[in-house]
Amino acid sequence: MNFIIGEDRNQMILLPDSIDDYVDKNNAVRVIDAYINSFDLTTLGFSHPEPNDTGRPMYNPKDLLKLYVYGYMNRIRSSRLLERESKRNMEVIWLMRKLSPDHKTISRFRHDNAEALKSVFRDFVKLCMKLELYGKELVAIDGSKCKAVNSKDRNFTQNKLADRLARIEAKIQEYLDKLNEQDMQEDGAETEHTPEEITAIIASLVERRSEYENYREDMKHAGETQKSLTDPDSRLMKYHGDTEVFYNVQMAVDSKNKMVVDFDVINRAQDKNQLGSMSEKAKAMLGVEKLIAVADAGYDSASDIANCIENGITPHVAHIVGGDIQICMETNEPEIPTIVSHRNGRCVYISRRNLAICPMGQILYPSYYKTGRGTAMFRNGKACSKCPCKCANVRYKNFELWMKKTEFRKEYDDKNLRVKQITVSSDKGILSQRKCIVEHPFGTIKRTMDAGYLLTKGKQNVRGEFSLTFLAYNMKRAINILGTKRLIEAIGIC
Repeated sequence: MNFIIGEDRNQMILLPDSIDDYVDKNNAVRVIDAYINSFDLTTLGFSHPEPNDTGRPMYNPKDLLKLYVYGYMNRIRSSRLLERESKRNMEVIWLMRKLSPDHKTISRFRHDNAEALKSVFRDFVKLCMKLELYGKELVAIDGSKCKAVNSKDRNFTQNKLADRLARIEAKIQEYLDKLNEQDMQEDGAETEHTPEEITAIIASLVERRSEYENYREDMKHAGETQKSLTDPDSRLMKYHGDTEVFYNVQMAVDSKNKMVVDFDVINRAQDKNQLGSMSEKAKAMLGVEKLIAVADAGYDSASDIANCIENGITPHVAHIVGGDIQICMETNEPEIPTIVSHRNGRCVYISRRNLAICPMGQILYPSYYKTGRGTAMFRNGKACSKCPCKCANVRYKNFELWMKKTEFRKEYDDKNLRVKQITVSSDKGILSQRKCIVEHPFGTIKRTMDAGYLLTKGKQNVRGEFSLTFLAYNMKRAINILGTKRLIEAIGIC
């Protein structure tokens, strides 16, 4: 019995006659090719959707998009690696029809079409909705940190700058003392540094001190607490007991097939105040009147929960303290936004009216304002004096409508502002489904697709990069569920 023997390399015909024979009929690249060929580049907002009239012919944006989608589906996200694959990978050679753009052209396409890539992602979501791959009943919302293109050494906080400046001052004083010692010593005495070297070192320290002071001034004028030099939009965040420079990627996932409905990229470490916006985006994307949203305790925000209820979304949040939320909603003026307060002692500020609502449903008015402290106190003298809940003297930093408080007091006082209280409870059965729904995509994206770190800089470009990531993920899910042949047929029909 002999081993299996391959073909002789010296024979005249070793490989198939047609390059199409290299790609199986059920290969995923056929889905990529059929889908991208089906849509209009101008409608989706791509730059240079038509060829130039003069000059060197350009690459078709569809071909570059095909290359990127294939790369993100197969852990190949770097433009240099994609260039290499276009010359040796038979699937890519078939997909690109033997085109091999250089890495700068590939990278420039992703940079110039960040917004258009988000449109492509949403277009594929709409296609999958027509194929009934989305249940449109329950979405799970969660966020995850992704490493930005910015090291910790090139990120500065107020405390870090204060520490660096203090050390520089100490170093400058140390070298000045050395200069004084050398002046007092006799000529010819051996020293570690010459006076000229010490003067150069002090000048370098002074220059660095000036640089750090400029960073601090930039942060003060921008109202920021951090400054990142490589990627200005990235921020230092805690993650798994360590600190690193990240972006926070928010994602809404449908429960039926664990496919991504919508996403967003923020540079705040906390997930708080993202439940309302993400659930509203998911609801608008799915085109439904009512929706159930589930999230973990990091999204525990009374205002967000109230906004969800007002917009036809039933929220289920794993509360940090207690299991119920007490909502105060207006009864006579439906066009005015919902007022909400927490049962466990947190007051909520209503920016449109410059008022606050306490957990007991009472209206709290601003009582004073101090520019230096940047805070305002809210209380209701008559109600708070007899109230057993010690939650008054709440301070807020939003003063958009501070100068109009007199007009608001006249228009919305406690006589024409009527509220009702309802209790919202989270279903433990729905809460238990959260991990199964939303952790699956994040695990697949970070481990299987190697997308736990970023290759682009700037919030807009990062959104474009994640548009490719989530598009590739959804496409892989659709292929696994429907199969290549059925999905290609559906693309042709739609």
